Amino acid sequence: MKGPIFVAQRVVVTLYDDIDGSEATETIAFGVDGRTYEIDLNEANARKLRKALEPYVTAGRKRSRSGRAYRQTEVAPAPAAVRAWAQSNRMDVPARGRIPKKVYEAFAAAQ
Repeated sequence: MKGPIFVAQRVVVTLYDDIDGSEATETIAFGVDGRTYEIDLNEANARKLRKALEPYVTAGRKRSRSGRAYRQTEVAPAPAAVRAWAQSNRMDVPARGRIPKKVYEAFAAAQ
């Protein structure tokens, strides 16, 4: 009996733009009315989609991974307002990302 024969296989996946049929460069996931969709787009169509959605994304609220909307409470007011207040009061606050709890507490105390 001879040794095993190994066969190499190479699989190439080519994405095609779901709008115009050209070669796609990325897959974009988005959601509307509680449903999630994916679409394969080339650079130009991806740019058009992002530009069309930009005013809605900017005005919308982010949702948590569980699907619940993030709530703003007295303890956690709008991060942009807290960040602006902290910067105007010369507090050390990152330009992006999570704002430290002590900054939120100082903001609440000043209100």
